Amino acid sequence: MKDFIIDSRYLNPLTDFGFHRLFGTESCKELLIDFLNEIIKEEGLITDVQYLPPEQLGDVETDRRAIFDIFCTNEKEEYFIVEMQKAKQPYFRDRSLFYASFPIRKQAPQGVWGFQLKAVYLVAVLDFVLFDDLEGDKDQVIESVHLVRERTKTLFSKKLNFVFVELPKFRKTEEELKTNTDKWLYILKNLSRLSEHPRSLQGKIFEKLFQMAEIKRLTGKDMEAYRKSVLEYQGVRDAVDLAREEGREEEKVSIIQKCLQNNLPIEVIINITGISKEQIMELR
Repeated sequence: MKDFIIDSRYLNPLTDFGFHRLFGTESCKELLIDFLNEIIKEEGLITDVQYLPPEQLGDVETDRRAIFDIFCTNEKEEYFIVEMQKAKQPYFRDRSLFYASFPIRKQAPQGVWGFQLKAVYLVAVLDFVLFDDLEGDKDQVIESVHLVRERTKTLFSKKLNFVFVELPKFRKTEEELKTNTDKWLYILKNLSRLSEHPRSLQGKIFEKLFQMAEIKRLTGKDMEAYRKSVLEYQGVRDAVDLAREEGREEEKVSIIQKCLQNNLPIEVIINITGISKEQIMELR
């Protein structure tokens, strides 16, 4: 792995390592707070966060567990799940619902309870397009989903919230960036391609982000972990590109086979495809 050369100046935030380094550590929580406030767009939503263990277990040992990329709570004790997904998954919407159910269920104490819940937000940064079936979908980068009454189109509950960020739909150049949200989307999509800190991305938050993202600041151990993460990311992208060339009918099989050829861990392949370990082992 040491022979694998990384020639970019900044981390790729869409790798597991890069995403966690920029958003998942205590030293960078101000980056996460600024990003979430921009993406969710609710005034005064977050002023501080507390990171929680990312692994969530069921009520009994046999229940299926969930491992979030980032799991945290704000000063109001509301919950935030932040996920970064590299490749399209057949049942990603179902997975989002499943993940959001964990912080809802964990709020139920033993004994008498009035069922009052704290809000749950699932924010998914996607390196693929999830919504493309309606007019106007192709230009809508950030999609918010809530529980709504069908007849009146009014909000039923604000306790369950989903925000999907579809990065492939973001096409603005540096010169076209106007809002702070634009700047965040531009960074997520282009950071690893930049050779210097752009003048249009100034301010305390972005100064810190570019500082933390510099690859030369990584320790030897972190550099090895980042190399592995980059190889996994490239393996996923190669698999998706190959599947797209070969057609949709065999897309899932092609992705699995390409991932296996790139020696990706079984857990990563399961996460990408939603296929069981047994089915993957059969193809192997």
